[in-house]
Amino acid sequence: MRLAPTAIDGVLIVEPELQTDERGFFARLNCVDEFASAGVAFVARQTSLSRNAARHTLRGMHYCVEPEAKLVRCARGKILDVVFDARPDSPTFRRAFGVELDHESARGLYVPPGVAHGFLTLRADTDVLYQIDRAWRPGFDAGLRWNDPAFAFEWPAAPAVIGARDASWPDFIRTA
Repeated sequence: MRLAPTAIDGVLIVEPELQTDERGFFARLNCVDEFASAGVAFVARQTSLSRNAARHTLRGMHYCVEPEAKLVRCARGKILDVVFDARPDSPTFRRAFGVELDHESARGLYVPPGVAHGFLTLRADTDVLYQIDRAWRPGFDAGLRWNDPAFAFEWPAAPAVIGARDASWPDFIRTA
């Protein structure tokens, strides 16, 4: 697998090296040693799945008050995976970045602590797999409004489906 930097400091595209034959492909999707060689200490402690029935379902923009890192991959369908850099000490503070992830490429996105994450499904019946470096605990969830002008991200479509909590996250108010 290859780890490619993005426009957001610490956010990495995880490109699997597909070994293909008549059966399909096989690929390593996560490797502690590969992350360590890139200077990233990422060990998945929890794996979660979100199932999304409708095209243009939006989930996000989430982060955790108790910092967590995650590796996100689209297991079925296609998403636009988006991050907002909410870390005041980051050189890419208040920048946004998005990348398409789909099950055909098996590409993933590594999201470091302090970076808000969300996605918009680009196909119906889309599943998103999360590997997270800590177990979920109630009361530590936080988020930002998906279309917050502080990050000026241009989504390809407005959400057709969005949960009440995700629709009511506040605007980002911290300044550099």
